[in-house]
Amino acid sequence: MLPSSSPRPIRVGVLDDYQGVAERYADWASLPRASKVRFFHDHASAEDALVERLAPFEALVAMRERTPFTASLLRRLPNLKLLVTTGARNAAIDLAAAAELGITVSGTRGLPYPTAELTWALILGLARKIAQEDRALRGGAWQTTVGSGLSGKTLSVLGLGRLGTQVARIGKAFGMQVISWSPHLTAQRANEAGVELVTQDALLERADVLTVHLVLSESTRGLLGARQLSRLKPSALLVNTSRGPLVDEVALAAALRAGALGGAALDVFDVEPLPENHVLRSAPNTLLTPHLGYVTDETYRVFYSDALEAIHAYLGGSPVRVLSA
Repeated sequence: MLPSSSPRPIRVGVLDDYQGVAERYADWASLPRASKVRFFHDHASAEDALVERLAPFEALVAMRERTPFTASLLRRLPNLKLLVTTGARNAAIDLAAAAELGITVSGTRGLPYPTAELTWALILGLARKIAQEDRALRGGAWQTTVGSGLSGKTLSVLGLGRLGTQVARIGKAFGMQVISWSPHLTAQRANEAGVELVTQDALLERADVLTVHLVLSESTRGLLGARQLSRLKPSALLVNTSRGPLVDEVALAAALRAGALGGAALDVFDVEPLPENHVLRSAPNTLLTPHLGYVTDETYRVFYSDALEAIHAYLGGSPVRVLSA
């Protein structure tokens, strides 16, 4: 049940609605009469363009980390009083600056499984070369590649949090040997997940599939660079559904071109949307998706209904799911 609304109208901007679906996932008409909601279906990245676009709005709904809200940008949006991010955290929002400027930042709930499901779609798609075979079949060919099975292979899980644990569990169901490492992973946590704790080097050297599930921070940014990638087998597959900057994209593209890596499936990138001339677009043995990990009907229903609830709560003077630095 939504909190009772204030009669005061509000101007709301809903950002980065790429598929043009946000309007149907929540009852935006439940906002006070004369409220205005605008849905943006394209992406703006330059600060001046964002200021011009967002200046009129008292409330904004940001889709995950697609649009960074830096201190500089927030200071140039004097009308902004409520910023709702989908998800429970958003590293692209300067929460300290928001608090200093009197901007309330609220989050939403999410679902725990869609990204883990996509991870396995990418692992299987890469191992069995599904994208290549689909393109070849449509072009008139038949059986042009030889894929790889997973049973008996080693699944290396970099980060054994909620998502990594789900991915590890499915790996065991495929009959894979599952090992894990992360900077703060303990033997007790690994044992609870039924996973072997190994060193970072062993994680890389033994991997047939390396899947990344770390939170991006200053200590993990660029964690998989040229040196780390060189420790992988030439047949190893790398899958990243976490955050793009965890992997050095230039080093990854170079390894793929040199045949030093069996393939890479990526759902996340340093810059999103991925620039047209980006080096990974032409790298061999890749399976690329446009940050679809959380993009499901079920997730969007939670995101947008919670975002609308946060706007009602703000208007009623009792903000919900408030995020702080």
